[in-house]
Amino acid sequence: MGVTLLRSIFGLCAVSSSSRETDFYYSTRSNLRRRTSASKQQLTAIKSVTSTPPPPSRGIRSRRKNKDENVVENPYSKMEMAGPDLRKSLSDFLEEARDFVGDGGGPPRWFSPLECRAQAQGSPLLLFLPGIDGTGLGLIRHHKKLGEIFDIWCLHIPVSDRTPFKDLVKLIERTVKSENYRFPNRPIYLVGESIGACLALDVAARNPNIDLSLILVNPATHVNNFMSQPLSGMLNVLPDGIPTLLEDVFGFKKGDPLTGMLDALSNEFSVQRMGGVGGGMLRDLFAVSANLPTLSRMFPKETLLWKLEMLKCAISSVNSHIYSVRAETLILPSGRDQWMHNEEDIVRYSRTLPKCIVRKLDDNGQFPLLEDSLDLATIIKLTCFYRRGKSHDYISDYIKPTPFELQQQLDEHRLLMDAISPVMLSTLEDGRIVRSLEGLPSQGPVVYVGYHMILGFELAPMVGLLLKERNIHMRGLTHPMVFMYIQDSLVDPKMFDKYKLMGGVPVSNMNFYKLMREKSHVLLYPGGVREALHRKGEEYKLFWPEQSEFVRVASKFGAKIVPFGVVGEDDIFNIVLDSNDQRNIPILNDLMEKATKDAGNLREGDESELGNQDCYIPGLVPKIPGRFYYYFGKPIELAGKEKELKDKEKAQEVYLQAKSEVEQCIAYLKMKRESDPYRHLLPRMLYQASHGWSCEIPTFDL
Repeated sequence: MGVTLLRSIFGLCAVSSSSRETDFYYSTRSNLRRRTSASKQQLTAIKSVTSTPPPPSRGIRSRRKNKDENVVENPYSKMEMAGPDLRKSLSDFLEEARDFVGDGGGPPRWFSPLECRAQAQGSPLLLFLPGIDGTGLGLIRHHKKLGEIFDIWCLHIPVSDRTPFKDLVKLIERTVKSENYRFPNRPIYLVGESIGACLALDVAARNPNIDLSLILVNPATHVNNFMSQPLSGMLNVLPDGIPTLLEDVFGFKKGDPLTGMLDALSNEFSVQRMGGVGGGMLRDLFAVSANLPTLSRMFPKETLLWKLEMLKCAISSVNSHIYSVRAETLILPSGRDQWMHNEEDIVRYSRTLPKCIVRKLDDNGQFPLLEDSLDLATIIKLTCFYRRGKSHDYISDYIKPTPFELQQQLDEHRLLMDAISPVMLSTLEDGRIVRSLEGLPSQGPVVYVGYHMILGFELAPMVGLLLKERNIHMRGLTHPMVFMYIQDSLVDPKMFDKYKLMGGVPVSNMNFYKLMREKSHVLLYPGGVREALHRKGEEYKLFWPEQSEFVRVASKFGAKIVPFGVVGEDDIFNIVLDSNDQRNIPILNDLMEKATKDAGNLREGDESELGNQDCYIPGLVPKIPGRFYYYFGKPIELAGKEKELKDKEKAQEVYLQAKSEVEQCIAYLKMKRESDPYRHLLPRMLYQASHGWSCEIPTFDL
């Protein structure tokens, strides 16, 4: 009955977990027992929260070194490949919770996982506010990645603690005020799960003048009475001492044969990485079964009844104070949890909170932070929610993707890459054209200017191959609509995730200047949206502004300009419904006008064709895939020409030279592809069948 009750109430067995890591990091405070197993030793430092804010140095390490707070280290220099298989699991959570459940009580207190001790200097503070379990271990699967970019403190609320909700808010508030006083120019992140989200909102409502960023994971917005009332009645009739009964009757003690067998089965399923929902549920069933005493000690009857009452109080308090919240907020509601929130409440929150982003976790349940499919650090990147100062800086606050995230991007576009078999050409210093990327400059700053295919189909192969073959990370200047979160938008913001993950930056003169100053490799499409959403018969036509917009800024930093052309879009689909056609269809016309209004026109007031920008989804009919061809021309050197290019006419000459070379690259590729015997799909497949599927397919003679 214990397993069934826990599964139905808390959904723990539905949590999909992954294999264990071998390094453990927790420790207990002085009055907690130190526990050592055959493969790992746990060392924890838990600090009490008293009536005064905690001191700067706590436990095993100093929270923040006494350095200039404006000094920021590179947060990605220590990043490791942290895929789901390398993160901790539900078994680890339950095993670590054993010490926290038996901590002897006491007041709520902060602790910092030792895994998080390697964060970069200047990282913002992240305070984790736990859900109904109260252990503070809810981020256990995310400590390693988040610890690279945040200074993480977790709140532990002992099982026997009965601190009222309002007093918990005051405890957190004291810490927030203390840290804000010490570092007034850095934000403080409050990450709250379920009831912890209520704590975060109440703290933000009481402190509208403190720079806070809220991340609310599956926030508790209401209690489903259909489930909570029978649960309360069931708990009232349950006998006390359930943990002792489980140990005495069923032999669930650490080291007993039955517990050892369940541990072994859980480990076996983790090591073999059984895929699918079934494999994850079996792993977690064994993990929960082996740790039933821990779970029953974590949720004794008296504590559960107390937490249910506190939950109702928390929701009532938040609903009365939510209009006072001024902090930016990221809400992550679970799609499969109808116990503690509903969609109407989330919509109300998103419309009430002034700076709010909602990103629904469609496939997650009651405890998303313990599930394989959720990576909180990645979500923070995809929503551009990370900052070290008063506002997000798309250049200095950008966090590079991990190797695992990069591999995910490559895998996502593998079908496209296999279908188009891209040919990459570049120009060496002596003018020779080679089939490789050898001719591209290794050191920045570099500006790549070229032709934008319909819907930007050329981006994924180009960015991926430059990163893979030359370790060149291109930062694309992107239309601001990619970074917008508009209520009732026709476009799902998730479709732009890859642009933000790979370093896209809203196009502006200031951002271009910053990228040049950082010696970045910058991808710039002067034709912009007008070129990427061109109409029928406009393939390979450039829609560049008449006047130079980037040459003089690039010359200040001695940048190189690399013109490039790309062809092949007419070999993979035909445009059958462009913006002119859609204007004649009332429903599509209304949708196009709304999308154009939401996106905004960067060329508004421009009377040329470039100012005629419509945001729409063109109707495309696919063809049997042809081939993409990329040609990077010889770099145009601007070093030493800063004074010369201050003259607008001289800068205009360089601008027109770059445009002319892009057109020449396109013309060259259109001509040469006619002689490529492997331009079409069937000859390429036959060649791969005889030479191996990973072979390089030949192309035209250079």
